Amino acid sequence: MWLKPEEVLLKNALKLWVTQKSSCYFILQRRRGHGEGGGRLTGRLVGALDAVLDSNARVAPFRILLQVPGSQVYSPIACGATLEEINQHWDWLEQNLLHTLSVFDNKDDIASFVKGKVKALIAEETSSRLAEQEEEPEKFREALVKFEARFNFPEAEKLVTYYSCCCWKGRVPRQGWLYLSINHLCFYSFFLGKELKLVVPWVDIQKLERTSNVFLTDTIRITTQNKERDFSMFLNLDEVFKVMEQLADVTLRRLLDNEVFDLDPDLQEPSQITKRDLEARAQNEFFRAFFRLPRKEKLHAVVDCSLWTPFSRCHTTGRMFASDSYICFASREDGCCKIILPLREVVSIEKMEDTSLLPHPIIVSIRSKVAFQFIELRDRDSLVEALLARLKQVHANHPVHYDTSADDDMASLVFHSTSMCSDHRFGDLEMMSSQNSEESEKEKSPLMHPDALVTAFQQSGSQSPDSRMSREQIKISLWNDHFVEYGRTVYAVTDLASHPGYYGNLVEESLGKCCLVTEEIERDLHRSLPEHPAFQNETGIAALRRVLTAYAHRNPKIGYCQSMNILTSVLLLYTKEEEAFWLLVAVCERMLPDYFNHRVIGAQVDQSVFEELIKGHLPELAEHMNDLSALASVSLSWFLTLFLSIMPLESAVNVVDCFFYDGIKAIFQLGLAVLEANAEDLCSSKDDGQALMILSRFLDHIKNEDSPGPPVGSHHAFFSDDQEPYPVTDISDLIRDSYEKFGDQSVEQIEHLRYKHRIRVLQGHEDTTKQNVLRVVIPEVSILPEDLEELYDLFKREHMMSCYWEQPRPMASRHDPSRPYAEQYRIDARQFAHLFQLVSPWTCGAHTEILAERTFRLLDDNMDQLIEFKAFVSCLDIMYNGEMNEKIKLLYRLHIPPALTENDRDSQSPLRNPLLSTSRPLVFGKPNGDAVDYQKQLKQMIKDLAKEKDKTEKELPKMSQREFIQFCKTLYSMFHEDPEENDLYQAIATVTTLLLQIGEVGQRGSSSGSCSQECGEELRASAPSPEDSVFADTGKTPQDSQAFPEAAERDWTVSLEHILASLLTEQSLVNFFEKPLDMKSKLENAKINQYNLKTFEMSHQSQSELKLSNL
Repeated sequence: MWLKPEEVLLKNALKLWVTQKSSCYFILQRRRGHGEGGGRLTGRLVGALDAVLDSNARVAPFRILLQVPGSQVYSPIACGATLEEINQHWDWLEQNLLHTLSVFDNKDDIASFVKGKVKALIAEETSSRLAEQEEEPEKFREALVKFEARFNFPEAEKLVTYYSCCCWKGRVPRQGWLYLSINHLCFYSFFLGKELKLVVPWVDIQKLERTSNVFLTDTIRITTQNKERDFSMFLNLDEVFKVMEQLADVTLRRLLDNEVFDLDPDLQEPSQITKRDLEARAQNEFFRAFFRLPRKEKLHAVVDCSLWTPFSRCHTTGRMFASDSYICFASREDGCCKIILPLREVVSIEKMEDTSLLPHPIIVSIRSKVAFQFIELRDRDSLVEALLARLKQVHANHPVHYDTSADDDMASLVFHSTSMCSDHRFGDLEMMSSQNSEESEKEKSPLMHPDALVTAFQQSGSQSPDSRMSREQIKISLWNDHFVEYGRTVYAVTDLASHPGYYGNLVEESLGKCCLVTEEIERDLHRSLPEHPAFQNETGIAALRRVLTAYAHRNPKIGYCQSMNILTSVLLLYTKEEEAFWLLVAVCERMLPDYFNHRVIGAQVDQSVFEELIKGHLPELAEHMNDLSALASVSLSWFLTLFLSIMPLESAVNVVDCFFYDGIKAIFQLGLAVLEANAEDLCSSKDDGQALMILSRFLDHIKNEDSPGPPVGSHHAFFSDDQEPYPVTDISDLIRDSYEKFGDQSVEQIEHLRYKHRIRVLQGHEDTTKQNVLRVVIPEVSILPEDLEELYDLFKREHMMSCYWEQPRPMASRHDPSRPYAEQYRIDARQFAHLFQLVSPWTCGAHTEILAERTFRLLDDNMDQLIEFKAFVSCLDIMYNGEMNEKIKLLYRLHIPPALTENDRDSQSPLRNPLLSTSRPLVFGKPNGDAVDYQKQLKQMIKDLAKEKDKTEKELPKMSQREFIQFCKTLYSMFHEDPEENDLYQAIATVTTLLLQIGEVGQRGSSSGSCSQECGEELRASAPSPEDSVFADTGKTPQDSQAFPEAAERDWTVSLEHILASLLTEQSLVNFFEKPLDMKSKLENAKINQYNLKTFEMSHQSQSELKLSNL
């Protein structure tokens, strides 16, 4: 065990310890006399001294000391009762600390670092022991308080667990604490007076792997878009990596792949996730994958035990898995024995007498007169009680009674279900739904084909049909003998047995309905095994149509995907129609998870796994083909169609048999066997096209000599028209090679690789989405591409933070990967306000939030309360890079409907400021004594604007007095804290006064329908006009200068041209709107402050809710 370091002085001390081994910094010692034979006097003396001097009368016989070169002070850091125990600590120090200490220059730093590390390990061991006792560790509460204080996350950010470790910065390790929360990986270190904080969202992690560096043999590497970070020196690195892997997988699938993750509802609520839940999820997923059970199946208990196996005449050690509807067993030796017992098949579960030869035994009897004997079951009584309770529940849902009449062919019992009124014969997977009447059977029989299609459409081959069928009958007889001795797998029909009439109802509901899915199905019906006679007539085509349409109706999320038609065609050849439907359900929903959906994520993940297996098993081929994606593109069809589309049918059906027996593992190892058989030719290939031809030709010449039917060509026969005969490979030999050479991959290893590569695949989709969005946006804006990337990351992070900590609002849309790229991430008004405050150059103090609301309303064209990235950056592009007239036009639009509404927060209080008084003169004196007459400037500018008016764009409505007041208020807010603030205020006062007077002039002439063009004509006229009188008599004050009646306000208007022309008269205003703006500094600050702004808002919101609840 690790010890709290305390300094001891060994100089001139009694020689009570003997050094066993030493290094530069550590010494392993044995207590003198311990382990020495013959009972030497020294050992007896030391033992007596220990008994006298030590209060516990016992000292651990082994210890490890920390020694700093040049110092006489030592610190015990570990002790052990056995040599094996102390050697484990020594090995950990050598692997994790010894090479690290060489980077320190100061010996005091070395001592501080090692002591801090050991103290952290002791704290972690204590926390682990408390957690094992199912008590809430006090240390965890302390860690939670520190986590909240150090990272200031909202309360919704739940801490899952924490570990002591080191984070490497270059070649220097930083000792600290790793905090794993539901959405983030965080690291905190305060070492040698320096504080280090790291916050990495799980959704930003692109790669999570175990690796090694120069100093350490085992580290965990976190790779994000721009950085790699290594963490090491964990007490239990395996446990840490599994938890990190689980958290990353859960979070990425919840936030980036919710299309499929909805099927796993247990962890949909992040605030409920605990470390125990993650471990249970990992165990559940392994259980379902290993036994290929439905996703809804929940594991309840895993118990070590032994099972009597007749074929070996002994008990086989392994583990029992008890779930909702199954009792399963797997031997310790992989592949030795695996049993799946549906509880609906179980008759009884009984305890036997406990003996020395059969400790803690139970007998599980099933309806086919087979009994399974389990022994060495710990806590047998509670286990049997739980199993009986679930057995009672299963039989309550599907009550059965048994008949003693045996099946003639299979010697298996027939049972009658009283609730379903149906007979089931599991010998030949026969299912007859009678519904208690022969009439219903007659009604349904024309709808569904009663037998497998191959029985009705036998093909003639080179051999006589009699000889082929006799061989097939011999094989069937041999299989029957095998099943009698070793038992029959019964779980394959449990879905079928537990859902009587389900398929028939689906067929009735789905037939006659027309939609996009049914159109796709109709297109592919005649492309499914067109060379087989079963699908050259309406019987086979109709059966295929019914199965595919029924499944699309059952699972609209998947609907129909290409390659499902080929698989279903083969299933219909060898099974009855309803059986084919349930086998298709098993393949699509649990045996090939996530294969058949919008993005085929599961298939891409397995392709990535396959690439890694190629590198591990065929390194020479992987080295020759630098880019394995070419092989992956070829092998994708292997996985999607289980080799059915690229191998002769009579050979491919053997592959399907292996798949149903061994799962996806069979496809992986067969793919490796195909590549290994062609490795030499592939290594000599010149390009990808030649490699494709080599593989296609090889696969097309795989034959099945034992097939009872004639050869059926594959879809790639066009590659096989060689001048010379190509050597033929027998499918049996290929399958045997695949098991002998590549059959060492376990389900657990494959599932681990899937975790690893799912992260990469999902992040690859995210990168594709990002690049496609940027590709569309870049040509339309002037923002630099690298700045656009930063803006996209900020936009996406804002969306993600709301997913982290907020309850989904009705208008807030989750990430939807099925939508077009530009619409996958959208933000609502609150999220837009945060981004506006962070990156917009038009910050207006307290007025910023109001301006953000108006901008959002302007950009929300379809009024769905959400905007896309393109609209967001288009607006920013005008603010940063637009010309002055574009910026003024944007500001103008922000102060008229729909951006400005009657219910606007700031629109109900008209601004009454002396600066807006129309009594101000229109001729101002300058400091140098010159005077500026705005009359001439304004006339000329309106004239120019009237000529250059954009004819292609719809004319904007005029601005009312209320809207103009809000426009002026925004301008005043924008100038606050500007270096030229005083000049800008003076200039805007002048322009505002001028525009108010122009509006009043327009109000007087409203009877003739004044507009901006008419005003320009009046200004150009030589005769006196109302506007001339205004400009001339600047000393007069209009009668209604103090208050504007409501009726007058409706007539008061000013146009965009008036505003722009007036602003152009002031150089300081022109300089303000035309000065270059630095976006990069804004983006850097935004990246730093985005989290702080969000957490501040949420903490303020929670405080407000707390005050309201206390009222």
